[in-house]
Amino acid sequence: MEERRTLFADILLPLPLEGCFTYRVPLKLNDSIRPGQRAVVPFGRHKVYAGLVKDVHTNPPASIQARYIHDLLDEDPVVTEKQFRFWEWIAGYYLCKEGEVMNAALPPAMKLAGETRIALNPDATGTLETLNEKETALLETLQSGRHLTLKEAAASTSVPKVLPLIKTMMEKGLVLVKEELENPWRPRRENYIRLAPDCREEDKLREVFAQLEHKAPRQLEVLMHYIRLAEPYGSKTKEVRQQELTGPVKGGYAALQSLIEKRILEKYSQRLSYFDHIRAEEKDVVFNAHQEKAWDEIKKSQETHDVTLLHGVTSSGKTELYIRLIRDTINQGKQVLYLLPEIALTAQIITRLQQHFGDRAGIYHSRFNPMERTEVWNNLLQGGITYGEKTIRYDLVLGPRSAMFLPFHNLGLIIIDEEHEPSFKQHDPAPRYHARDAAIYLASVFGAKVLLGSATPSLEVFSNAQHGKFGHAGIKERHGGVMMPEILVADIRKDTRSKAMKSHFSPLLFNSIREALEEKEQVILFQNRRGFSLRVECEVCQWVPECHQCDVTLVYHKKINRLKCHYCGYSATPPGTCASCGSTAVKMKGFGTEKVEEELPLFFPEASIARMDLDTTRSKNAYRKIIEDFEEHRIDILVGTQMVSKGLDFDNVGVVGILNADNMLNFPDFRAHERAFQLMAQVSGRSGRSKKRGKVIIQTYNPSHPVIRQVIDNDYDGMYRQQIAERREFHYPPFSRLVRLSVLHADEELLNHAAEELGQRLKGRFPGKILGPEYPVIARIRNHYIKNILVKLDRSPSLREEKQQLRQLVRDFQSEHRWKPVRVIFNVDPV
Repeated sequence: MEERRTLFADILLPLPLEGCFTYRVPLKLNDSIRPGQRAVVPFGRHKVYAGLVKDVHTNPPASIQARYIHDLLDEDPVVTEKQFRFWEWIAGYYLCKEGEVMNAALPPAMKLAGETRIALNPDATGTLETLNEKETALLETLQSGRHLTLKEAAASTSVPKVLPLIKTMMEKGLVLVKEELENPWRPRRENYIRLAPDCREEDKLREVFAQLEHKAPRQLEVLMHYIRLAEPYGSKTKEVRQQELTGPVKGGYAALQSLIEKRILEKYSQRLSYFDHIRAEEKDVVFNAHQEKAWDEIKKSQETHDVTLLHGVTSSGKTELYIRLIRDTINQGKQVLYLLPEIALTAQIITRLQQHFGDRAGIYHSRFNPMERTEVWNNLLQGGITYGEKTIRYDLVLGPRSAMFLPFHNLGLIIIDEEHEPSFKQHDPAPRYHARDAAIYLASVFGAKVLLGSATPSLEVFSNAQHGKFGHAGIKERHGGVMMPEILVADIRKDTRSKAMKSHFSPLLFNSIREALEEKEQVILFQNRRGFSLRVECEVCQWVPECHQCDVTLVYHKKINRLKCHYCGYSATPPGTCASCGSTAVKMKGFGTEKVEEELPLFFPEASIARMDLDTTRSKNAYRKIIEDFEEHRIDILVGTQMVSKGLDFDNVGVVGILNADNMLNFPDFRAHERAFQLMAQVSGRSGRSKKRGKVIIQTYNPSHPVIRQVIDNDYDGMYRQQIAERREFHYPPFSRLVRLSVLHADEELLNHAAEELGQRLKGRFPGKILGPEYPVIARIRNHYIKNILVKLDRSPSLREEKQQLRQLVRDFQSEHRWKPVRVIFNVDPV
């Protein structure tokens, strides 16, 4: 007889808690439990969660009695061993909890938490006569066999606060309270129609037609429509969807049901994809001489380096190189991950790559609904999904940073396009990882290669390439002999003094827009502020409406006629009078994209104008619609925030206008000048991408600023030398690693004491490496005051050990009773 074994499992829960929790495995699950499966486990007094099995062993926990696993949700693992390794690295490097990484990694439909439900106690005794009206109403509802949520129980009894009622009924033994998990994932299915087996012979079908002709003309119409759609006597019978069959026929659904009951037609269900897949077009990628040289440099670099930087100017044809690399990798039987900084970029690049790779290219991002995201996850996990007679297998996945958490099996190449973009960094909530750096580690897990692409690389990446840590390939010429745009500067200080400005447009920009429109060319205008007016201000006492929860001014949005906080979402009605002095002289100051969009028709009434910012692209397909309209020349002028700078490729843009360069240059951050150069160079790169040379107008109060001169001269190397010298002098990245600790609390006095105490302890442990504590630019968000402490750690073999010491110091600090209410947030490599 086989020996009975007692097994235990370490379960990872999607909670911000340290480590895993050990549960006992029921005997019935001994043979089926494996790492990577989801397990339903109790946690706390009334909660159940779907956790992940990380390990199965025979070691009971030392100090407590292990609770039992309730059940397993999956027959096979849904998370791979390599994913667990990746999650552990992120948690360790970015000083967060592994449960937080799990929460970020899994698609929503796979993250299940229990919901309290009320059920009838089968052993209940007593009669309805002893119950009051509310108890009777709830009991009668439960007698149908349903399990009610708290919300449903409140509705059925008309008692808003239903918990005391349920508690009383539990004490009487009438009801039970359960924690149940519901799995929302449902494969998409659709009904199809075909001839029943008895009617598939032509002679039999003729008899059916004859019978229906006199008795059931509507059924005959449906049957004839089916024959037209299915062509059952052709070379291959086509599949017919039920909706397609009944839609055009009046009363078609009832007629179809009758045909099914008579066994003339039959219904069957088939699994469908949530996505529309297209067939690949046979397209060859032909390189010019500059691309051929870059290709040779990439291949040579990959012989000795795992990571290669492709530094190519805007419109140099980097995408063609990516396509060739993707094709070579797929032909080796390996997978490719193509990371993009923004969902906005996926619309254009997806269309292009699907033309080459068809249904082998999958897309994954947060705008997809939970069903769509889970389908992509399962496709990669299972190595493909079969729909009818066709199997779809994703060998290439495109998406923003969340796509790197997918369950790859044989990853061979990771492409990180526009690697310099700050949006590769996750800010809130944890894990606060940088997708570029995390993807480099992910590639090492698979032994894959990484290609970083950018026209304006981040200083850290370019420094690594300069010092031989990364390989390097470059393209300095635009594709097809297209010239770099002509970049001109408009001195708006001078134009404002001479009263030559037309609203927010200098004469140079205004005339350039007019000339471009006359030439049937398109225009992109960049203003890195959304909203209508950046603030409302009293001209008498300079009072400005501020957010009640954050230390920021409210931005006016004209479309909804509200003042909004861009940090917490608070909104208010625009004031008619000053709240401080009562004056009615309250005026709009500053301008955002919404105001630019509204004023343009006054000057260019014939032009079609659109706006692309966060406010206009909240819906799933809004990006794609705007981009398609601009590509098809249905939009003449596109106004946007930094979204318009990110890798979009339009062939008819004659003019790009940067409405205010000073906002970027004067930001209080050591990366401000690097970012300003990148943003202006990238926006400028949208101009003149066909044969005609484009024009870029930069509006500024400081035309002699060195960064603006570097943008005009396309002098990345000059910008790099200047910035790297400053970084070396002040010991900023890439010469150090930064960890920012943000200390938060609603009580400003307690926060100050806590930040000061933590700062002193850090200075004692890391002398000469601590800056702060200091208030950030915005010192209060969502009613929590913030103070930042910056830790500069040396790039040395002891870096990992120092970070763990830092983590332990903060853990000890927060374990003290006085500081327990204070939150401390780690942000490793802040951007």
